[in-house]
Amino acid sequence: MSTYTPEQDALFAAYTRTTNNWGRITLFAGFLIATSVPFIVLATTDLGITMGQVITAFIAVAAVYGAFYVVEPLTYFPILGPAGMYQAFLIGNIANKLVPSAIVAQSTIDAKPGTRKAAYAATAAISGAAVVHVFSLLLLVGILGTWIVSIMPESVTEVARLYILPSILGGVVVQLVATLKQARSTVIAIVVALVVVFLVVPNTPKLVSSFAIALCVILTVAISWFTRHIGSGSSSDEEQTEGSLIN
Repeated sequence: MSTYTPEQDALFAAYTRTTNNWGRITLFAGFLIATSVPFIVLATTDLGITMGQVITAFIAVAAVYGAFYVVEPLTYFPILGPAGMYQAFLIGNIANKLVPSAIVAQSTIDAKPGTRKAAYAATAAISGAAVVHVFSLLLLVGILGTWIVSIMPESVTEVARLYILPSILGGVVVQLVATLKQARSTVIAIVVALVVVFLVVPNTPKLVSSFAIALCVILTVAISWFTRHIGSGSSSDEEQTEGSLIN
């Protein structure tokens, strides 16, 4: 049952309709631009690249990352919302930039992921993160990038290469746990990750272990879903969150 006024529902419907229309257009345009590069190279250069090599490369990439084509949209949607999803997959750097921005914004205004308020916050946060990212790239990479790298000690560069990304992702995990306050799901995620990393990966073929992250996500979501009512006398909060983006 909707808890919003008719005016709020009408506003959200118009907002969703607009973002869906422009989101599809911009994503499709991005898709065409991204996938046109191999064909432009084939048509305009003499590098000797064949269509068979392009297809082989695509299959190799899809074999490793194909599971994420399904897992990532399902994982990010409750946090980012419909409009945020269009933004995120067009901009990129989702896990290490856009999702952290959305989580911090939602936590700041106490918006529960999966609600309209959280979706609005995620959209605004992603827009801000994209603007900051563009200006920082322009300044630190486009203008000062070569100079900064030339004066930076090699030891610092090596440390940055090894630890910056894990530090960012670790901070995202902590922020997400603190924001969602879902102890059962957190414990399930940790246990599943330990089992996959220390039992599944060392004892399975490379084809299976290459999908370790996707396997962790799928198992965590499935177990959390099927155990969601254990130890809970009421599911009203969960139902409200699950339906808040469509009601």
